[in-house]
Amino acid sequence: MDSVVTDAPQQYFLEDLSVGMSRSLTRTITAEDVEKFAEVSGDFNPIHLDDAYAATATPFGRRVAHGMLTASLLSSMFGTRFPGLGCIYLSQSLRFKAPVMLGDEVTATVTVADINAEKARVTFDCVCTVGGKVVLDGQALLLVPKRG
Repeated sequence: MDSVVTDAPQQYFLEDLSVGMSRSLTRTITAEDVEKFAEVSGDFNPIHLDDAYAATATPFGRRVAHGMLTASLLSSMFGTRFPGLGCIYLSQSLRFKAPVMLGDEVTATVTVADINAEKARVTFDCVCTVGGKVVLDGQALLLVPKRG
């Protein structure tokens, strides 16, 4: 598995991809990330924003990141890194398997599972982990530009 070591936009064309290719990115989820995501998404659930509420009214005992914030790391990967510029999200399935806490380092990994060259569609397996534990998994279907 290759890790992305740059935030510079990248582009892979359909012809550059093969089944099994994989890329990852890692990001630490901060309180500021959660607060900004709440503002953008309109999801102000106190489980994400209120320490006192989260400590007493949830099974986690503390604030957790929005599940869709974690999932957005997949969008970041697809849109700017792998396959990158010009791809179009067609669908995404997600299973949230464990909470992501503020301060957790999340690694999002996408792996080419299938390529339909005729339709320029690529299926990716998607996994987000914290400390080696899967917190989210699913599958995405993208339209990937062809070369030339």
